[in-house]
Amino acid sequence: MSCAFVAGVGMTRFGRFPERFIKDIGAEAVLEAIRDAGVNPAEIEVAYCGHTRGGSTVCQRILNEIGISGIEMVNMEDACASGSAAFRYAYLAVANGMADVVLAIGVEKLSDKIKGVIPPRKDDLEGLFGRIMPSVFAMIAKRHMYQYGTKVEHFALVSYKNHLNAVKNPRAMYRKELSVEEILNSPVICEPITLYQCTANADGAAAAVVVSERKIKQLGKLPVRIAASVLCAGGARVEDWDYTVSLSTVNASRRAYEEAGIGPEDLDVIELHDCFSVAELVHYENLGLCPKGEGARFIEEKRSYINGDVAVNPSGGLLSKGHPLGATGLGQVYEVVQQLRGNCGERQVENARVGLTHTMGGGVSGLESGACAVHILVR
Repeated sequence: MSCAFVAGVGMTRFGRFPERFIKDIGAEAVLEAIRDAGVNPAEIEVAYCGHTRGGSTVCQRILNEIGISGIEMVNMEDACASGSAAFRYAYLAVANGMADVVLAIGVEKLSDKIKGVIPPRKDDLEGLFGRIMPSVFAMIAKRHMYQYGTKVEHFALVSYKNHLNAVKNPRAMYRKELSVEEILNSPVICEPITLYQCTANADGAAAAVVVSERKIKQLGKLPVRIAASVLCAGGARVEDWDYTVSLSTVNASRRAYEEAGIGPEDLDVIELHDCFSVAELVHYENLGLCPKGEGARFIEEKRSYINGDVAVNPSGGLLSKGHPLGATGLGQVYEVVQQLRGNCGERQVENARVGLTHTMGGGVSGLESGACAVHILVR
């Protein structure tokens, strides 16, 4: 396959905007991405749009707002990995020579649809009996504490770090520093997980313009190359399943490292799926940043801080930036691209050259997860 590059990115502030339509939120991010890329909207050949609750033809509604019509437009849903899936297919379209300029969009409007925890589907037997995301990650936390001696304070440190990072991100939903004590003393959602260790559903959009090598040279942009793109479904849970391991994350990241020709030690910045504080801690291990069982030590030693071994969620992550499901994956791409360009101001990772995004999507009865996407970007 040929090389594919990110020429432009755009993102709205994440938050709750009940007065706005989803097409307007999406159009804001798309226009910024197009301007950032320096392309003419008429040059866009294909568009992929990831969302979970936007209804029919969201991509068409968004692009119609800015005068784009008649091209191939694909709407896709992969739960929280929907935006990541859109980015992957934009990459594939360019890398396989299908098009020179492709648009990837992730968008969501949840403020008028979901209040609190996302309810299980009527055909989700496990969910109806209580296996919803807070309880799943509470079980993961408990098991990690039992197996490796992890303390509740270690999980709280993840949330502390990400809220600290979000203070420096003007597009984050929550920009308030919280102490470890405030995090631990917030209302219990599912013990040991407290309110400030849970991500918040949000509205928002992000977009990326993906182009061929010929086009990136023509544009004269700083090349940010998509070195790897992997998307897979979760595997079946077996009787002796280890809840502290996300096999889809392990497998997807290993495939991505091989595709990019790097290892986890080469990463400078990561945006990963911290839907709950425990998720980030176990994904340190799943992504190979540290040995199994040492996630607590990794956060305690500040190795995932902006000035640590590898900056994890310098944007504030889902915990503080917010989680507009379908937009999350492309919001991660936005942050990593800006970090590789050196555009992140106070939260800038020094000399960032290699970045990774990781998104999980959905819960399916009998499966470890619905989907997992990993992308590696380099400059």
